[in-house]
Amino acid sequence: MVIAIIAHDGKKAEMVQFLNEQAHILHKNEIELISTGTTGKKVAKAGFEVTPLLSGPLGGDAQIASKVADGTCNMVIFFRDPLEKHPHEPDISMLMRLCDVHDIPLATNPSSASLLIKGLFID
Repeated sequence: MVIAIIAHDGKKAEMVQFLNEQAHILHKNEIELISTGTTGKKVAKAGFEVTPLLSGPLGGDAQIASKVADGTCNMVIFFRDPLEKHPHEPDISMLMRLCDVHDIPLATNPSSASLLIKGLFID
């Protein structure tokens, strides 16, 4: 299973913390992580194997949206910062819309992400 992870700047530490809390499930189930560029660097620094794509504002959100559309991404965890403006908001909206169109699970905060992970991978 391929899970895309994305976190806005104010949520990157929260993403790393979330992944650390879910590490036993992720490693046990051989999950492949892909990410936008900067998030990927933070996650890799924390010891996770991740395939980074472009940074979100440079097209990373669109790259992940493409993987959702072509069926190679099975879940998206996107810790958004709803209180900040983002210049690439159209790409973010496109990604979220494509998750809905293609029925791809999407979590936008740690609580919903935890429920998705546990719901999919509990023995």
